[in-house]
Amino acid sequence: PGFRHDICSAIHPLGMGSPFFRTLDLGQFGLQWLQPDLPLAHPFDDGTAVSLHRSLAETAGQFGPDAARYQCLLAQPVADWDKIAHEFLGPLGLPRHPVALARFGLRALWPAAALAQTLFRSGKARAFFAGMAAHAIMPLEWPLTAAFGLVLGALGHGVGWPLPRGGSQSIADALAGYLRLLGGEIVTGHEVKALRDLPPARAVLLDITPRQLLAIAGEALPPGYRRQLQRYRYGPGVFKVDWALSEPIPWTAGACRRAGTVHLGAALEEIALSERGVWQGKLAEQPYTLVTQQSLFDNTRAPAGQHTGWAYCHVPHGSTADMTGAIEAQIERFAPGFRDTILARHTMTAQALQRYNANYVGGDINGGVQNWRQLFTRPTPQLDPYTTPLPGLFLCSSATPPGGGVHGMCGYHAAQSALRRCF
Repeated sequence: PGFRHDICSAIHPLGMGSPFFRTLDLGQFGLQWLQPDLPLAHPFDDGTAVSLHRSLAETAGQFGPDAARYQCLLAQPVADWDKIAHEFLGPLGLPRHPVALARFGLRALWPAAALAQTLFRSGKARAFFAGMAAHAIMPLEWPLTAAFGLVLGALGHGVGWPLPRGGSQSIADALAGYLRLLGGEIVTGHEVKALRDLPPARAVLLDITPRQLLAIAGEALPPGYRRQLQRYRYGPGVFKVDWALSEPIPWTAGACRRAGTVHLGAALEEIALSERGVWQGKLAEQPYTLVTQQSLFDNTRAPAGQHTGWAYCHVPHGSTADMTGAIEAQIERFAPGFRDTILARHTMTAQALQRYNANYVGGDINGGVQNWRQLFTRPTPQLDPYTTPLPGLFLCSSATPPGGGVHGMCGYHAAQSALRRCF
């Protein structure tokens, strides 16, 4: 009692960096963003850590001979973010800012591992970039994985990696409040198993993935479109742990005690092995682990003097494996005594996450693989990926561009499509 955990997403750089969210005054509905002292820290076995500062120069200064290379890598994405965001966070089309997009694309198309190994000389700089790129939930040897590291790095310097006061539920509550102000109505507790379960409307926007669309629309969809949806690929899942703690996580490196997010993986090679393994159906002994510690910066999350912990690692698609021991060993590795602070824990396997939210097929929190073949052509290759062959029926989930993340852009683009076609 008294501990407030984020069931799913916890840290929201795209919440502040999203072109759509920037148009909404969600503060009037109670949403308050909190900025950690440091957006990110990445510890190493020697007891040190590298941290992401809002200042690009201050961050680069930690990398010694790689300082200039780090600044060169991130300076343009930071400066061009507003231009890049409109291109990267949407469907394929004629670019509004072709020069900015080309500058970004020259690096973004690289495999993250190859870019880090080519650009950086130090193992710490390579690991730091790999930790950000591994949010892609793909092997770091795959093309386009560098884009995820570049985007998260640019957001960290540009807007930070904030968390919402009171928990991520605050974002949904604020959006619901805004909708009600506009006259909208929210109905819950009503499972939609078929299109006939929906009320008559000029436009219906479905926040579901292809698997659910096939179940709900069934034979109403043309055979060719159904076959395309059946070929849609889902990726690895995640295993998640929430802790109630008696005190903050006792990180050896001081920077980790000031960071909202901590990436665990002591070297690029370790992170790459972990991410490659889950695609081969393997469980990592030392999994790349993402840890957040919201209660350090939000006193609504835990009773006075106590704290919360939140972490997950990637696992094979649909895994039922319990990774609690491996995750806690990774934290203990960089924070000796961590296990002694645990008052209670709650875990969710990849299968449990799917039971919680049917869109997390096999525990895939991105709503489908985000590789070069499927990032911009999800769920099927077409000029307007939000439409379906059924008039007035649209998709608005993370199974449409730009994919996973708390940014609202899938729904924004789907709504624009519906407005053009139905109103």
